[in-house]
Amino acid sequence: MNRNVKIAAIVLVVFAVATGGLIVMGVNQSMVHECEVCMTFNGRSECRSAKGASDNEATQTAIQNACALISAGMTATVQCQNRQPDKLVCK
Repeated sequence: MNRNVKIAAIVLVVFAVATGGLIVMGVNQSMVHECEVCMTFNGRSECRSAKGASDNEATQTAIQNACALISAGMTATVQCQNRQPDKLVCK
């Protein structure tokens, strides 16, 4: 490889790493709300926490995660997600 190709490859790698780092930082900074929910459905209970850009987003994600573990099928999952959480704590 000639010298120019090596320099171009190094610059490309540095640029890719920097861009990836900025994306990860941006996502982490937008996820400042964290909520934990406990759901009960058909005699099964599960607690999950999630982060989001708002309390509502974090709550909905945590509900979806908990219901995914205690319900089977689309209809049951929707029914579970439409219930009020047994516990809801947001930070």
